[in-house]
Parts: sequence; structure tokens; C-alpha cells
Amino acid sequence: MHAQLEKITNTIIERSATTRQAYLARLEQQREQGPHRLGLGCGNLAHGIAACAATDKHDLINTQKPNIAIVSSYNDMLSAHEPYKDAPTLIKQTIAEAGGVAQFAGGVPAMCDGITQGYPGMELSLFSRDVIAMATAVSLSHNMFDGALYLGVCDKIVPGLLIGALSFGHLPAVFIPAGPMPSGITNKEKARMRQRYAEGKASRQELLESESKSYHSPGTCTFYGTANSNQMMVEIMGLHLPGSSFINPYTPLRDELTKAAAKQVLKFTALGDDYRPIGHAINEKAIINAIIGLLATGGSTNHTMHLVAIARAAGIIINWDDFDQLSQIIPLLCKIYPNGPADVNQFQAAGGMGLLIGELLKHGLLHGDILTIGDEQGMAQYTQEPRIIDGQLTWQESPTASLAPDIIASVEQPFAAGGGIHLIRGNLGRGISKVSAVSEDHQIVEAPAVVFDDQSELLAAFKRGELDKDFVAVIRFQGPKANGMPELHKLTPVLGSLQDRGFKVALLTDGRMSGASGKVPCAIHMYPECANGGPLTKVRNGDMISLNIKSGEVNVLIDAAEFDARSVELNPTNSHHYGMGRELFGGFRQGAGTAETGASNLFLID
Repeated sequence: MHAQLEKITNTIIERSATTRQAYLARLEQQREQGPHRLGLGCGNLAHGIAACAATDKHDLINTQKPNIAIVSSYNDMLSAHEPYKDAPTLIKQTIAEAGGVAQFAGGVPAMCDGITQGYPGMELSLFSRDVIAMATAVSLSHNMFDGALYLGVCDKIVPGLLIGALSFGHLPAVFIPAGPMPSGITNKEKARMRQRYAEGKASRQELLESESKSYHSPGTCTFYGTANSNQMMVEIMGLHLPGSSFINPYTPLRDELTKAAAKQVLKFTALGDDYRPIGHAINEKAIINAIIGLLATGGSTNHTMHLVAIARAAGIIINWDDFDQLSQIIPLLCKIYPNGPADVNQFQAAGGMGLLIGELLKHGLLHGDILTIGDEQGMAQYTQEPRIIDGQLTWQESPTASLAPDIIASVEQPFAAGGGIHLIRGNLGRGISKVSAVSEDHQIVEAPAVVFDDQSELLAAFKRGELDKDFVAVIRFQGPKANGMPELHKLTPVLGSLQDRGFKVALLTDGRMSGASGKVPCAIHMYPECANGGPLTKVRNGDMISLNIKSGEVNVLIDAAEFDARSVELNPTNSHHYGMGRELFGGFRQGAGTAETGASNLFLID
């Protein structure tokens, strides 16, 4: 084990000792109480089994067969979740054949950031994670279950399911991925067309044709945004079957993996002798593994908030200093768009998760001794990948060397010595930057501020030709309390176009960027946020801003006394609080924590 990794791990364990102990004590209490279905009143139990087949009713009343909950984010509008359409039937059949019973316990909402980017619905996106967590808890609240299967893929859905699952931490849990859609046009071509449209050089019809060739079938989008970062993260924490994250939907292998996952959860209930509750599996080392995977792959910045919230749901306290310290020892090993031209299908073909995990384990850069849902305990089996041989699902060793060194590198010859995410700090607050997709010649920008209080203002200024210059765009009042912290990915084509023209541009905001944050240097998630009177409220047009994402520094270059004496500008409008359901989320905005504490209003720790 790398000495610094061991030191960081011990620090997190010590910091979390009290809250983790309290969480585990609650878990044990829940385990001892067990499912209450046999202790329910007759009317209560009759309700719980009323819709079951006669054999299932008999089994749930008279035997000790395990009952497995299915919690799904299926809907047929989201391409990534459409493949879950037939999964409950397949799972129920498989579990019945294996000696158990499965009930569809509940569905959780699933919205698509790709559809809502730049529109009012995006302001519900971050808070949908907490809604999903609560919906998961409601699904399991009947206390009829011995284990659970969770079906989800995309941005807020998997973190929400995980937080909800951890509130029922005494139950074993297996997550079932849906897989990415087959590759369409290249991500480079998609980005080129977006910039051409932003510049007025392509028609809307040409843009739509390009986008439809990229997002074209059921499955996850193939770029490496938050959705695919989710899948990497869940596998490297041991909650997926080995090598199952990036198998395309509607293939024989995908179906066999779904059936295998269904059978797997039966092995780990408290009714057997290999009890593996999710609250034990997600410990400090598993959380650190998720951060390591994020850094090694150049994954989504959204997880600097989601992982904090997930950890807190398990009584574990992490912060951005942990991400930053790990980033100093974890090399960047992957070039997947937006960090490079390849997509996740090419990543899978190059060796995929098995190769990545094996490389990290070999060099002492990953915790191998965690509780997983594999047949063996520990991460060693996660260097394998699934195959169908002679009609049977089996696992073989993944490649031990990259089949495409321009997509997956080795620790000896990484793409960068440090991970893809840096902590940003200075007199303008504290935030996050994704370095992995930004070329070295763009990682330092010193330019005058151009201040906006809405992303639409920047887009309008671009169309008027007012931004053909060096500048740092300061987008204020985009934090969770202001408007739900929407992603500002719609700005990427515009800022990328200006960068290509030779201008030095950067983005500074208390909002988020997409999990597909690209080539423009950004300092995001800045806090204290503007709605709380954070430092960005004192920035004025023309102030010189220095942003160095390489060293992790952001400062306004004016006299400290003068800056401190400036009045705080507050956003006078509440136009983002009404319409498209936003009025229903006032309590979420008011109660939201900081970005570094997960931007959540759930009381995850007493």
C-alpha cells in the first residue's frame, strides 16, 4: 500500500470514528429486528402479499425464503434507463428459480440533464438526488425485505439510490447497470458541430442531425460524464459484478449479468452464513476507492459533491482536502472524452475496468481488502471480465497491459502524474477544477472579470460580439440556495469557440459544470456561495482575476482592504424559484448545505 494513501485513509477513519460507530450501531439494531413481515398484523401482511402469485404468498408466509426488493429508475424517455423495462420480470424469474421471492418495491424519479441543460428543469436536477434517496427509503419502508437490487445509471440517480440504500444499511445490496449505447459519431465531431452552431456557421437542422447520430439508441451516453463515472465508481466500490459496468444493453451478456446479479444478492442475506450488508461494504476504504477511480479516470466533478453525501449517509466524513491530497498521488490513467477522443466503448475494448483496477492494485494505489458483492471478498476478482462460453456466464482475467495505450495508460507512464481534479482556493473562496481535460497552455489565465448573474446573459453578450477578448466569466448566484445549482454546460461551446480564436478565457462560478466539463479552465462549486454573500458578490467588471488550475489558486488581484470594504451585491430576482415545479423545491433551496458538504438538505448525520 502506498504510504500516503495509507496515511489519508487513517486520517479519514479517525475523523469519522464517532459518526461511523453511531451508524454501525443503528445498522446492527436494524439487523437484529429483522424484516417484520412475519410479525405484521394479518391485515398488514395481507396487504404486503396481496398481489403476489399463490406460490409466493405461501413462501412469504410459511418459509424462510428471502424476499428481495427491486428499486428501479426505469422510464422510457431516458435512453440509459429504457433497458430496465423488462428487468423486473427477468429478475423475478431468476430469483424464483434460485429459491427466493422478489417484489418490485418502488420506482424512483429519473431526470436527464442532457434534456434540461440550459432550461428551467435543470434547476431541479441536483435536488432530485435527495428526492431519489427519500423515494428509495419509502420503497423499502414496508420492512418486508431481506435484500435489495437497485437499477439505475445516470447523474443523480445512482448517488440517490446509494444514499437511500445506506439508510437501510442492514440489507445486502447489488446494483445492476444497464450499459452504454453503441458508439455513434465521434465526440470530437459532436463538439465541433456544437461550436459551429454557437458561431452561427451551422443550421439548427445540421446540429440536430449531429446530436441524433451521437445519442441514437437505448443505453448510457458514451462520453465519460457523470453517468459513466457513476458506473465506474459503483464497480470500484464492489457493488457491481466484476466487469459488468460497460456491457451494451440488449445483448446476451447483459441479460446474463442481470440474472447473475439477481442470484448474487440471495447469497448475502442475514438468512445465510455469508451476511454482507451494504452498510458494512461501504466503509472508509470503499469511499476512498471511489475517489481514486474518479481521479485515475478523470471523472465527473459532480462526484466531489455526490461522494461527500454518499459517505455521510454511511457515517463517513470526507472533504475536498481528501480529494486534493489523493490527487497528488493518483496518476491520470485514462483518456476518455472529454479528456480525450475515445468513448466508454473504446475504453472497454482497451481493457476496461479490469485492466484499470489491476493496474492500481499492482502499485498499491487501491484498497483491495473491501467487502464486495463478488463470490470472493476483496477486489482481486475485479481484475476479471465476464464472457459467455459454451452458453455459460464465466469470468476470465482482463488484459494486464493496455490494448490501446492512448486510452488507458500504465502507472509507470501515465497521462499525468496527478489525478484529474484539483481543489481551488484563494481570496474568492474554495472550489473545484477538473484539470484532466484542459491542455497545459490553458491552465493559467489572468484576465479581467466579466460578471453575469445568469448564463443566458453570457450567451446574449456572445451573440452581440462583446466577448471577443481575454476575460474570466464570473457567473454568480448559481449555488444550491440560489437556484438549485444547475449545470452550466451550455456555456462550453461558446467559451470553447472563443478559446479556439486565441483568447484567454476561463469560468468562475458557484454553480456546476457538466460531468463532461471540457477544455476551458474552470473553477466551479465556489463557496461561500453568492446567495450567502460569498466573495464572488464583490467582484466587479474589469477586476483582474488570476486562475491557476495547475496550482489550485484563484484570486482577485486588488488590494485586500479595498476588496473587503466593498458591499455585497445580492441577486434581486427570484425568477428562478417559480415555474416548471421549482416552487415545490423552496425548502430544498433554503436547507441546502455547502457544495463541500454535499449540497444536501438531508440530515445524514445527527
